[in-house]
Amino acid sequence: MSNVIKKVIPMLDRILIQRFEVKTTTAGGILLPEESVPKEMQGLVVAVGPGARNPNGAGHLAVGVKEGDRVLLPKYGGTKVDMDDKREYLLFRESDILAKLE
Repeated sequence: MSNVIKKVIPMLDRILIQRFEVKTTTAGGILLPEESVPKEMQGLVVAVGPGARNPNGAGHLAVGVKEGDRVLLPKYGGTKVDMDDKREYLLFRESDILAKLE
């Protein structure tokens, strides 16, 4: 990944996700306005926090995803993170992610 991404380190069970870009052209080459195209519901895990704190003692609970995984995202939610590379990044809690895709 780039140097820009290394500036954001998620805390606890939060996960930084790069949302996949939406295609704004059809197979025939027609350009579609961005407002008419639904948001992409998938993303790439860029950074993962150490996990939620273990209520029974020291340490953290393991997170179910790792960097490089593809995940299914909810339609709404997440905290937008602005970076220098003009891509869309969102912070989600682990429990907000719907599924891990293979």
